[in-house]
Amino acid sequence: MSDVAARLAALRARIASAARRVGRDPAAVTLVGVSKRVTAERVVEAVAAGLQDLGENYVQEAKPKRAAVEAALAARGLPPPRWHGIGRLQRNKSRDAVALFDVLHTVDRAELAAELERRLAADPSHAGRRRLEVLLQVSLCGEPQKGGATPEELPALLEACAKLPSLEVTGLMTIPADGLAPDALRAVFARLRETAQALRGMPGGAGLAKLSMGMSSDFETAIEEGATHVRVGTALFGPREEAA
Repeated sequence: MSDVAARLAALRARIASAARRVGRDPAAVTLVGVSKRVTAERVVEAVAAGLQDLGENYVQEAKPKRAAVEAALAARGLPPPRWHGIGRLQRNKSRDAVALFDVLHTVDRAELAAELERRLAADPSHAGRRRLEVLLQVSLCGEPQKGGATPEELPALLEACAKLPSLEVTGLMTIPADGLAPDALRAVFARLRETAQALRGMPGGAGLAKLSMGMSSDFETAIEEGATHVRVGTALFGPREEAA
C-alpha cells in the first residue's frame, strides 16, 4: 500500500468514527482531497486507492493537472474523479472554471454568479448538460481576504442565483479564521448549519442540503456539527510542495 493509500484509509476511519459519534451515516460525508501543489502522480495514487473527489484552489494549476490526472487514469482503465473548485474565484477566471470544475464551493457575490451563468450559456460544450452545482461561501469570522458573503447578504445572493438557469445552489461553505479555540471553532461550524436551516424557507433555499466545512486540523469537529463535505489536503497528501 502506498503512503497516500494508507493516509486515505486512515482518514476514512476517522471520518466514520466522527460521524458515528453523533449518530450520522459515514456515507453522508464526502471527502474532498485538496490537491493544491500536489503532483499529478500523487493525485493519481489517491484516486486509484478510491478517492472520488478532488479540490483545487487555483484555475491555473487545476487546468494542466486535470488533463494529466485524467490521462493517467484513463491509461489504467480508471474513471475520472469529480473536481471541486474550492479557492476564491475572480470573474476573469470564470470561463476556465466552468470548464474545469464539476462543483464550485466559493460563489460569494451576485456578480460572480451572473458571470458564471453567462459563461455557461455561451459554452456549446455545456449545451444540454446538467446545471453547474455551486455552494455559496459564507464569511462567519469577518476576514475579507478569505472571501464569502455575510449572513445578512445571503438571502439576496440566494435569490439572485435562483434566477440563473445554469446554476444549481446545493449548499453553503465556510473557512473559519485561523487559530480559533476549539469551542469557537465548533461554534462557527454550528452557525453555518443553522444559517442553512434558516435559508431553506427562503426563495431558492429549498435545496441547501450540503455543508462544506472542515479541513485537516478540524474536520472531525465539522462532521460532528453536520458537514457533508470536508476539504482535506495535508492529512491526505502530506506536506505540500513549495510554490514556484
